[in-house]
Amino acid sequence: MRAIVDRDRCQGHNRCYAEAPTLFDLDDELKSVVLVDIVPTDQEDAARRAERNCPERAITLVDGDG
Repeated sequence: MRAIVDRDRCQGHNRCYAEAPTLFDLDDELKSVVLVDIVPTDQEDAARRAERNCPERAITLVDGDG
């Protein structure tokens, strides 16, 4: 699974980081960035929580490498 952040939609609420601090952080523009290329299996639930809790719906989870 991969996590993708739409930087145009991200408003820097930081809820993704609150749900999955090993997967997300904020950059200098206060926009979310994904810290890993592939979400580790044991972090998939946290990634799903981050996706669900993003008020701007800026996070998309994609199965596999795509």
